[in-house]
Parts: sequence; structure tokens; C-alpha cells
Amino acid sequence: MNAAVTARAHTNIALVKYWGKANTDLIIPQTSSLSLTLDQFYTETTVAFDEGLTSDHVSVNHQVLTAQQASKVHNFLNLVRQQSSRTSFARVTSVNHVPTAAGLASSASAFAALAGAASRAAGLSLDRTALSRLARRGSGSATRSIFGGFVEWHAGHDDLSSYAVPLIEKVDWPIAVVALILDPHHKKVSSRQGMQNSVNTSPYYPAWKQIVADDLAAIKPAILAQDFTTVGETLESNAMRMHALTLSAWPPYSYFNGDTLTAMQTVKSLRHEGIECYYTLDAGPNLKIFCEATNVATIRTRLAQQFGADNVIVAQPGPGIQFLD
Repeated sequence: MNAAVTARAHTNIALVKYWGKANTDLIIPQTSSLSLTLDQFYTETTVAFDEGLTSDHVSVNHQVLTAQQASKVHNFLNLVRQQSSRTSFARVTSVNHVPTAAGLASSASAFAALAGAASRAAGLSLDRTALSRLARRGSGSATRSIFGGFVEWHAGHDDLSSYAVPLIEKVDWPIAVVALILDPHHKKVSSRQGMQNSVNTSPYYPAWKQIVADDLAAIKPAILAQDFTTVGETLESNAMRMHALTLSAWPPYSYFNGDTLTAMQTVKSLRHEGIECYYTLDAGPNLKIFCEATNVATIRTRLAQQFGADNVIVAQPGPGIQFLD
């Protein structure tokens, strides 16, 4: 057995979202996107290639996956084997420190960590651009989790041109994201299924692509200027317009639940009271509230009163991929 390699990658929350693929095989998105990597949610993955194995052996959160459950990981490892000319199977052990498939980008951290650990265990020495391209093949948002801080994913048009680049990796802006866990369970409509349904059936999808272009043009200079209001207003409107695509698709669907709507109203009430904060959410009911560090205590207390202290987690900007060996 070759030496094992362990990598840690953090989740990210998209502030300007991608919702739909132009190429589903290569996971080339319809639009570019921009995210913030978070320090509190991450995946640690260890990979070792072993000539004694007769198939890939995958364990996630201390549970061995069946061949069917591990099919995405197996297909991803095939990409690594192709790039490295390695033929042996791999032993993969992964632990998610984030609720899986609940709209908190667990697939982003999972496939970013897998890309780093598997490629290095296979003897590849990939720079971060190449790692970003590889991670994208497992999960689109994983392409951004290779980097820390604010990260832009250039949509590109093929495998070589679609990858993420950091906008600001070391964030010295005193901001935070308060994650509100309203439902930690698997969502009923997967991101992949949902976004392609929106692409194929929402009459508003062409307008969405222009909205993303406009939002990126607004948010990037605002981040560089630490313009909190513009960043917040842009990320909140972008999230709501993305979710409008789910409601306008056929058949229509929604990732919201009753608590989601209640929490949105709480954020608006806080703003009315002079506590400036803004919400976003991806494919799941859980809100992420963008705020300034000085307001974290007030926001956390209000949300804890409504939803329970255990369901409120404060995160700061997080780092890019790390190798722990």
C-alpha cells in the first residue's frame, strides 16, 4: 500500500450563485459565481492506493458505503487514476464536520478534500488551479473550496477554462456568517436535479444569467472596498432570485420550510432595528446570515431564542485546502 495522504477542505457559501450547468458531464456552469469559504464547516479525507484491494473502499463518517453509494467517489477516483496512470484501487476515509446534503455545501468540502488527498496519494503534484479543475469534476462548488476567503469561479467554456481564483484569501474585514441550522437532513430535491429542472423549464432562466453578471460586477468592487451594505444587498437579492427559479420551474419546488420564512423575517426585523445583516441560502432550508463581527452577539441571541442555541453556529472566513501529513 502506498503512503496515505490526508487533506482538509472547508465549505463555502455562494454570495453570487451558480444555478445550472452548461455541460453536465464536465460540470461547466451556465454562469460564473462568487463565494466565501467558512472556517467552521470542513471535511477531512484520507486516501491511500492499495494494490491488494479488488475495489475502491469508501468510508464516510465511519460508515462503509456500498458500491452504489460510493459510485460518485469511484468515478472521481477514475479521473485521478487516468491522470496518474495508476491502476490500483483506493481506500478512502472521510469525515464531514458539516451536515450532509442540507444546503451547507458539504459536497464542496468533500470533493475538494478528496481531490487534494487522492491526487497527492496517486503521486500527482497539482497546483491549486489544477486542483480546482479536478475538484469541479466531483461537485461544482468544490472548485471554490480549494481557496480561502472570497473566491470567484470563472465559468469558462471547457475543462481547461473552468476553475476558481481567489479574490481575497486573507480576509482582514471583521465580518462573520451566522449559520442557522433549521433542518440537518437530506433535501428531497438534490442540487443537480433542481438546477437542471430550472434550466430546462423556468421561463425566467435567461434573465437569471444577466442577473448573475450584474451582481458579480457589483459585488467584487464592493468586497474590495469593504462596502458592507452593497455586498449584503447583492447577496440577499441574488439568493432570492435564484430561489425564484425553483418556484417558476415545472413542476415547481422549494427548498424553504416554515422556519426558513420565519428566520428571513427575523433578519428583516433586525435590520429594521438598526442591526444590519443579510441572509442567503443555497439548496436547502438553512439560512446563512452575513453580518459585521460587532453584531454577532445580538444576532446569535435573537436566533437562539427562536430556534435553539445548538442550531446557531458562528463562522468566520476560512482557509483554503490544507494537507495534514
